[in-house]
Amino acid sequence: MIRRIAIYLLSVVLLPLSLYGADSVKDLQKKQKKLQEEIEQTNKMLKQTKRDENATLNKLQLIGQNIKTQKKLIYTLDNEITALNREMRHLRKTRDSLQHMLEGYKADYAQMVRQSHFARMQQSPLLFLLSSDNFQQLVRRTRYLQEFAHFRQEQVRRIERTQAEIDTQDQLLRANKSDKQNALSTRKREQENLKRDERKQQSMLTQLKTKEKDLSKKLKNQQKKAADLNKKIDDLVKKQASKTTTLTKEQKLLAGGFEANKGRLPWPVEKGMISGHFGKQQHPVYSQVTMDNKGVYLQTTAGSKARAVYKGEVTSCFMVANTYAVIIQHGNYRTVYSNLSKLNVKQGDKVDTKQTIGTIFTDAEQDQKTELYFQIYKDRDILNPELWIAN
Repeated sequence: MIRRIAIYLLSVVLLPLSLYGADSVKDLQKKQKKLQEEIEQTNKMLKQTKRDENATLNKLQLIGQNIKTQKKLIYTLDNEITALNREMRHLRKTRDSLQHMLEGYKADYAQMVRQSHFARMQQSPLLFLLSSDNFQQLVRRTRYLQEFAHFRQEQVRRIERTQAEIDTQDQLLRANKSDKQNALSTRKREQENLKRDERKQQSMLTQLKTKEKDLSKKLKNQQKKAADLNKKIDDLVKKQASKTTTLTKEQKLLAGGFEANKGRLPWPVEKGMISGHFGKQQHPVYSQVTMDNKGVYLQTTAGSKARAVYKGEVTSCFMVANTYAVIIQHGNYRTVYSNLSKLNVKQGDKVDTKQTIGTIFTDAEQDQKTELYFQIYKDRDILNPELWIAN
């Protein structure tokens, strides 16, 4: 009996291990779902490009993003399959322990039934009581019968509980096998998609390198526009910062709240991807060309809105190269949203976190690219937005 209790305790220890594995699998499945949503979003952007086979920088960038996300997804699926295998081992071990314990309970119960004095009591418990020599013996025999009946009932309940636990383990094992099969199927599909996109990427790179002259000219024009925009924003921010050397109580609270949310600020677009990272970046086609971004470029689908990453006050709305830009002040911090085709705010407006400030411009000349240029300043210093917005 002591040995069976030990087995039961072992199964209790093993069960949380299997549940821990399940939690790990759930986390990986959430990550898998998020990555699949990112791929779906990028595919939507690809569908909005010009519907032909001509290679463009925009298509190349979107396919490159898909490839990166697919690799992350395959890696996540590999981890999920490993976690599912680990969980399956725990579940089987727990089930085997429970099954062994159940067999012991049944054997004990059968032994009780076979005992001759138990058989006699079953035939005539009343006679057993009436044959008592005295009152004290009658009391002891009554208590004995009660305790024996209680023990027998408890043994039946143990058998039923253990059987129910085994049934639960069987259900978990079936669900585990189903999850593993789904993960294997998804991994196979994503590996095929990855190979397809890698072929597309290589084909587009080859095509684009044959158009080097035209692309270089367009690139120079884009770099000039970006430089003009950066200068305009930089001048305005520095001018505003010089006028607000002393913050009001409200502005200090805003600045404190903004700073406390570093790494957790919402994205200035509801859905999208980083198409241009902060700082010096190598061109995706021409390795000898380096771009120096003063903010981040966030690409999204046509018709998408730009939204404030934190509450504050609109201090500037201006136009550069036929698109709008907005500066929002958060104490001694400022956020800048550029490349908007339409504004929903004006200078002096108070805005809340995630409030729409405008529609992002879709550029027909750049293969229907819809891209927001986002910057963060502290006083006069420009910051890396990627360190401030949520991962």
